[in-house]
Amino acid sequence: MRTQETRVRVVVADDHPIYREGIIRALGQSGLIEVVAEAGDGAEALEHIRTHRPDVALVDYKLPKLDGLAVVHAVARDNLPVRVIVLSAYTEDSVVFRAVEEGAAGYLAKDATRREIVDAVLKVARGGTALPPDLTSGLMEQVRLRAAAGEDRVLLSEREQQVLRAFAEGKSVPQIAEELFLAPSTVKTHTQRLYEKLDVGDRAAAVAEAMRRGLLE
Repeated sequence: MRTQETRVRVVVADDHPIYREGIIRALGQSGLIEVVAEAGDGAEALEHIRTHRPDVALVDYKLPKLDGLAVVHAVARDNLPVRVIVLSAYTEDSVVFRAVEEGAAGYLAKDATRREIVDAVLKVARGGTALPPDLTSGLMEQVRLRAAAGEDRVLLSEREQQVLRAFAEGKSVPQIAEELFLAPSTVKTHTQRLYEKLDVGDRAAAVAEAMRRGLLE
């Protein structure tokens, strides 16, 4: 059994306390893993990752404030020495592809067994990747399809581009409305259309996805 000093250090992030506690218990009972912090939203998870510098971060795909993909993107962008595994109820090939493309070292369905989660954390900590076999073939198909299609392109209106750039600069809806001489409700309408086109749920994810697609220079 590993000593305290050589255990794999992990941050766990999930907004469902009971599910999160179950994962933490399973990791701890392995005797090989130490959970150094837990979080209920993506912003808190990222803060813990930056503070504790764990070996592995286990994050839910759908987190409040920052979703799992935004956390993965931030870790890759800031060159943090942390490997991220995404846990999700969504196992569609396109979703898995996006996570891996952003830099995730692993992707597990939320119905994975505790043993599978422990094994994935240990494998990723050793430098490997953790993808369920039934998802791997679909992932390869996504690579082929996107290469043939020349990547998934999206067309934004001029207003949507302006809102996107403002979000990247950290501006709020009232600030954007004042700058563009628009009503806040109009800015919110453009924001919602932007989210729909990028298939995201918040401004941080929109910026991360836009950067991935080359929409922000």
